[in-house]
Amino acid sequence: MNIYEKPAGVTTKWVSFENPLGMRGGGGLENQGHKGHAFDCVYAGETKTLVDVRGSGSIRRIWMTINDRSPEMLRSLRIEMFWDDSTRPAVSAPLGDFFGVALGRRTAFDSALFSDPEGRSFNCFIPMPFRKAALITITNESTIDLPLLFYDVDLLMGERHSQEMLYFHSHWRHESPNALGKEFDILPHIQGSGRFLGCNLGVISNPLYEGSWWGEGEVKAWFGDDENPTLCGTGAEDYIGTGWGQGTYANRTQGCLIADTEAGHWSFYRYHLDDPIYFDHSCRVAIQTIGGNGKAKVIELGAKGVPLIPVSIDPGTAGTFFRLMDLPQPVDLQSAEVPEGWCNFWRQDTWCATAYFYLTSPEGCFDPIAPAVERSIPAAKTE
Repeated sequence: MNIYEKPAGVTTKWVSFENPLGMRGGGGLENQGHKGHAFDCVYAGETKTLVDVRGSGSIRRIWMTINDRSPEMLRSLRIEMFWDDSTRPAVSAPLGDFFGVALGRRTAFDSALFSDPEGRSFNCFIPMPFRKAALITITNESTIDLPLLFYDVDLLMGERHSQEMLYFHSHWRHESPNALGKEFDILPHIQGSGRFLGCNLGVISNPLYEGSWWGEGEVKAWFGDDENPTLCGTGAEDYIGTGWGQGTYANRTQGCLIADTEAGHWSFYRYHLDDPIYFDHSCRVAIQTIGGNGKAKVIELGAKGVPLIPVSIDPGTAGTFFRLMDLPQPVDLQSAEVPEGWCNFWRQDTWCATAYFYLTSPEGCFDPIAPAVERSIPAAKTE
């Protein structure tokens, strides 16, 4: 759309508590038009409808802020979106995670799809088209009331969508801990044609590994019924455009918003805007839960009974990479056959992911996300 052209029949709606239906001439009517309903309370257990519109259109921006931004509330508030009268939500995620930062934390940042100017608000700029209807709800699954919720959702109504239009979806999942020796699914296997838009990921490193690096795992994508992936990265920090570990930064399509080594928290994102990932029949995206440390440290951890599976050794010399999985299992790292160097190994941490994707179908494709009590941020392990 050119900024100097107006599409015929397209109108603008801002939906908020001051104009819940976005009606023409229907804004700011309470309190004689003098800021009568800028916010509302979301009581414990209550579901609040934010958007309920009919017709063809698209959501262009979502903004909101809340006064309780604790990890408990950010994980207990569940945002859901339904398109074209579907009964299963296409979007279902904890509020904080959906808006670009994992682990119930907030920080100031700006990216192509999400932003938080000062660390206390939520902005989403992902286009979300629909043909017949759009419904957005927020549910307070905590045991305490949320006193203040401010929001507005900006829509265009009357748009004509092409046959190639896709519906926006988002799914959140977590594992605490992840299964040893298996990838963590960012986007579990889904059927249909569409586009993987990207993800934000959260990691709480397990203190059992005594500060060992957790981010050696490769991001991979499988298409159709293929046994092996088609897309394959080289490491967690590599996937988000950096290297040799990751500190905090926020770029347009890639960044690491939390790199808290003291708490063992990392939150990072990658959005495939300039390098789209399309699929025709089905798709799965996952990251290997592999970390690393010097071989001597890995031997020490194994002797303490820390769960790990060694996979490779980088001796640090040109052209060499010792592949431990090609040897009979389990591998004895103290064998004279195994060289010294950096040892990559499967490990167990707390992982979460919010995947963003488009599909031809408006219907949600996953079971409900875990209850709020299971979504809470786990306490640090002391053993």
